[in-house]
Amino acid sequence: MGLVAKIEAGEARAGVVGLGYVGLPLAVEIAASGLEVVGLEVNQEKVDAINAGSSYVLDVPSSRVAQLVGAGRLSATVDFSAVAELDTINVCVPTPLRKTKEPDLSFVVASIEALAEYMRPGQLLVLESTTYPGTTEEIVVPILLRAGLQPGRDVEVAFSPERTDPGNKKFTTRTIPKVVGGLTPEATAAATALYSRCIDTVVPVSSPRVAEMVKLLENTFRSVNIALVNEMAMMCDRLGMDVWEVIDAAATKPFGFLPFYPGPGLGGHCIPVDPHYLTWKARAEGFEARFIELAAQINSMKPAFVANKIAECLNEQSKALKGSNILVLGVAYKKDVDDVRESPALDVIALLLEKGAEIAYADPLVAEIAIGDRSLAAVRLDDESLASADLIAVLTDHSAFDYQAVANSGKPVIDTRNALKGLQGENIFRI
Repeated sequence: MGLVAKIEAGEARAGVVGLGYVGLPLAVEIAASGLEVVGLEVNQEKVDAINAGSSYVLDVPSSRVAQLVGAGRLSATVDFSAVAELDTINVCVPTPLRKTKEPDLSFVVASIEALAEYMRPGQLLVLESTTYPGTTEEIVVPILLRAGLQPGRDVEVAFSPERTDPGNKKFTTRTIPKVVGGLTPEATAAATALYSRCIDTVVPVSSPRVAEMVKLLENTFRSVNIALVNEMAMMCDRLGMDVWEVIDAAATKPFGFLPFYPGPGLGGHCIPVDPHYLTWKARAEGFEARFIELAAQINSMKPAFVANKIAECLNEQSKALKGSNILVLGVAYKKDVDDVRESPALDVIALLLEKGAEIAYADPLVAEIAIGDRSLAAVRLDDESLASADLIAVLTDHSAFDYQAVANSGKPVIDTRNALKGLQGENIFRI
């Protein structure tokens, strides 16, 4: 039985490498489609949690994991020799940036090398980790060749970019269309068959390079537009206008305008990182992506702008930033998630600490953060924390916060997310 037929018949065994915010939801959806799924993970604590039927990802309920584990369709292991018994393998490992803003593919390389030791002919390998165009052919294929596996002859290889949006209730792993590009038509067909079992819409493209570029275009589009609106916010502040009112009015135009919203900077697992992958690859090919690099520069300026506005606001109250008690609301990179990767709130806090401010933060989803060599634990947003603050800064607009209580506190409020929209008061400053 061919691989596509085996997948369609529900007889294939699937593997997912990396059980994080991308890999675990994917593993759960594949298992829910009827295939047996083995999660491959280097973190023993995550493996133990999955095998105990417990989820550590907000978007995946523990009840769903427990059901699939109990049915024998989902398990996890740190032993990569399990790869030999699999038919399909999806790689969902991190691709961060080095301090030099260059791509760090060490997790991808380590994963493919570990897999290649146990892979066999007849398998499908799909890379999902966001990366620059050419990675599948330039990094993955040579590792397989060294292991004696010829893509297109022995194994099929494809790329399908993850499009996960943590915390999004409307668009989930199942409902977000999946782009797939194989090295061969057979690879594209096999990957399409796999994803079609568990994802509503699959979009085949001509090659892995195209699929790799799709993800970078998507997130560069967001980075550039966020940079535009962040610059507009700073401009409106200088001109004495409310940028939120400007955006709301502009959004009434039914064509030719798509609203983006400012914040304290740019954060998350993809948008601050992916454009650097693209500009790095462009430079390697002798092309200077000036527009994209400028957007990254503008977004990186916003935390300092917010910190300066906090200092200015305190100055208007005849208080110095040094020694003042700042209560920060929200440190996750976006609303209603527990992820602090690349969060601009951490940059704002670091700048305030450097200037001598005393910082307390409230975040119902993040219990502790590290700023340099300092560790801060979350406090409750209550009458006591509000009373002890000289200024309140809303950096992440979690739904759980009582914004009416914040407005009623009488303390100066720097609102970087328009979280207090509709609430009035001379103590509220929207930026």
